[in-house]
Amino acid sequence: MTNEQHRVQLSPNQKARRINTDPDIYGTFAEIGAGQETVRHFFRAGGASQTIAKAMSAYDKDFSNAIYGAEPGNRFVCESRLRNMIRHEYSLIVERLDRKDHPSKRFFTFANTVATSTYEHPHTGHGWLGVRFQTAPDRPTSDVILHVRLHDPDISLQQENIGVLGVNLIYACFFHFEDPDALMTTLYDNVSRHVVEIDMIQMNGPDFSQVDNRLLSLQLVKRGYTDAVIFGPDGKNLQAAEVLYKKNILAIRGSFRPVTKVNIDMIMNGYNMFIREQRVDRQHLQVLFEITLNNLQADSGAVDEKDFIDRADILCSLGQTVLISNYQEYYKLVEYFSRYTKARMGLIMGVDNLVQVFDDKYYRHLNGGMLEAFGILFTRDLKIYVYPGKPGADQPLTTLDNMPVHPRLRPLYDYLLSNKRMVDIETYDPNVLHIFSKAVLQMIREGQDGWEAMVPPYVDNMIKDNRLFGYTPHPAGPKVAKKAEA
Repeated sequence: MTNEQHRVQLSPNQKARRINTDPDIYGTFAEIGAGQETVRHFFRAGGASQTIAKAMSAYDKDFSNAIYGAEPGNRFVCESRLRNMIRHEYSLIVERLDRKDHPSKRFFTFANTVATSTYEHPHTGHGWLGVRFQTAPDRPTSDVILHVRLHDPDISLQQENIGVLGVNLIYACFFHFEDPDALMTTLYDNVSRHVVEIDMIQMNGPDFSQVDNRLLSLQLVKRGYTDAVIFGPDGKNLQAAEVLYKKNILAIRGSFRPVTKVNIDMIMNGYNMFIREQRVDRQHLQVLFEITLNNLQADSGAVDEKDFIDRADILCSLGQTVLISNYQEYYKLVEYFSRYTKARMGLIMGVDNLVQVFDDKYYRHLNGGMLEAFGILFTRDLKIYVYPGKPGADQPLTTLDNMPVHPRLRPLYDYLLSNKRMVDIETYDPNVLHIFSKAVLQMIREGQDGWEAMVPPYVDNMIKDNRLFGYTPHPAGPKVAKKAEA
């Protein structure tokens, strides 16, 4: 049995009561949009007077802006509003309470800003929750911030779920801050993962100085809390709507283990073709390097976190935004993008990947089979840019013209070709077609020479300096150096 199965889940009332009976936990609650659902649990548990300094809901938009300031676009359910709420409310605690009168108190501020679904637009509920807290009276604060999507069709149950999740979050911050893994596990106590989806989490501050937020993103997908997460070039976890809303999206999928010159050639040429499309706005374009969860699994089936960070470090150093998903099929990826945009999308893929797209064994679980999947793919404004393949030096180049397709699928294939929903990348670099990531990885691990020329500039230095992907310096290196000095 796992540790999670052995763990006893406390009810929201038990958690709230334990916090209320701790004389040193003291703070404020500020909740917008779904009622004061979290603080209600603390009032009901009893003993709230020594825990709750203030509970408020600046529900009216003008009043809310007067307190926290207006957000860009006059938005209210966004990360910047949540951060402003936490900053403002926590500063009031410090300003209004003399630490001399409260020498042992650990202050906190809990805030949320939530939009529940409407009858006209079900399953659109989402919100931001966060806690700023102290783990000791003389210690600087740390923050935990979440974004959630609400899937329960009943609005009152959405509100109830937000309240329970808020209690879980506060409890986890005070009693599991030393173990981020346990902190994440307890967030779903008495909450179903089917009705509340956590698709972004950040832990920042001195109590989380050893936490890599990219690994937290990976954990969200690995645990099934969500199907996709995004982080930027700075390693900061990002919420999908903030990155993708109404954007043109261009994505390339790969293992990137490591990034090779082929990957760079694919993205550069695909990008140059995509921006020439009529319905593409370069000023509102998001490029994504996507890695699927199964591409992160080792031979044992477990996700290799060190290997993931190695890849992430390189992609971030190249200034790329990274998407980690559990979407093995491309149609699911496109469906995910379609939540946030109706603008033109592009997928860059090698011809070998396109061969798999036209293999009907991947669609047998669908009632409509391959046609259902292709209906999702190509009823969106989507274009696929296909990079050629060359399996061997003495073998011909594989492109859309000679790609193997089963005869019964040929009419569908020809239809997509004639409508230019799939196009060849013709401006490729023929000098890099012989490079394959698996071969490069093997050369790195076996200490062979020559792989350096197969990766982009500076990537070889990163791999060597940080000993990524199992790289170890050649044992003859120091001896050669000494001989040269002599």
